[in-house]
Amino acid sequence: MAREFELCPGRRVGGDQPCFIIAEIGQNHQGDLDIAKRMIRMAKDCGADCAKFQKSELEYKFNKKALERPYTSKHSWGKTYGEHKRHLEFSHDQYRELKKYAEEIGIFFTASGMDEMAVEFLHELDVPFFKVGSGDTNNFPYLEKTAKKGRPMVISSGMQSMNTMHQVYQIVKPINPNFCFLQCTSAYPLQPEDVNLRVISAYQSAFPDIPIGYSGHETGIAISVAAVAMGAKVLERHVTLDKTWKGSDHQASLEPNELAELVKAIRTVEKAMGSPIKQLLPCEMACNEKLGKSVVAKVAIPEGAVLTLDMLTVKVGEPKGFPPESIFDLVGQKVKRNIEEDETITEQAVENHVKKVKC
Repeated sequence: MAREFELCPGRRVGGDQPCFIIAEIGQNHQGDLDIAKRMIRMAKDCGADCAKFQKSELEYKFNKKALERPYTSKHSWGKTYGEHKRHLEFSHDQYRELKKYAEEIGIFFTASGMDEMAVEFLHELDVPFFKVGSGDTNNFPYLEKTAKKGRPMVISSGMQSMNTMHQVYQIVKPINPNFCFLQCTSAYPLQPEDVNLRVISAYQSAFPDIPIGYSGHETGIAISVAAVAMGAKVLERHVTLDKTWKGSDHQASLEPNELAELVKAIRTVEKAMGSPIKQLLPCEMACNEKLGKSVVAKVAIPEGAVLTLDMLTVKVGEPKGFPPESIFDLVGQKVKRNIEEDETITEQAVENHVKKVKC
């Protein structure tokens, strides 16, 4: 079982802890602070554990040419990519306001630091953990600096190889043991055949001492629920108030009713995972009393007879007698009274019955 650690104050992940559910608001707030607050409230009301954003210091994330290039997409908020990104980027003061709001309503708040300076700001903001987006997972200087901050880390693995993830593990682990990996495929929306949930199992085998989770960009909730059934201890899904809004992430996001359904389904599946011990449960007793079968005499058996298999059958009987799995143990046993045809065979009718133990 992967070790567990405290991801947020009072909330641990890994081990037998419930899945930590991150509602990834990202930049689906359209650059509007009021919409951002509505989305934080929505995440809380739907049962998510954390509302997450994406913070960039644009001059540190992009070079000048990237910011100056024309951006003509239908999703554009400006003539250049820089204008587009500036429209969607909240200021430091706005982030402080959003974090305060999240704390007031009782949901954890964090953001992906999309560059080193953004991480510095988020550290100052005192977020409970750092989210490393897939685009920075192979940015090893960034990883080292982020790990040295000492906060827990959730690291996505979109666009990466297993070899790269081993390198990430070797870089982060000696500096900061409190981190987890999320299986992720960076496509929006993500097609089922590209999800590769089996990577979760591969990560669990390769990195048994850290929790493993899933960051999904597919439509619907079924795949995310399956990820939790496979042992995902952190789950991240993009959320939106309206999939028809402008922006490339909205179609791969969950609307409020879907997020609520996802949280409910995950908590149901967690209950259903139960115990690995197979045994008759108290909830099965009524069914067992009604439908459970017993060993019954196929023919009349006289007192003193030695039981043979052709004397016995299995039926639902009254009263209850030996269970069906005892039928071979009864062969060779002597009966101490007459047993009528179709009568349940009970312990009182068999001399010195001792169950045979198979070696």
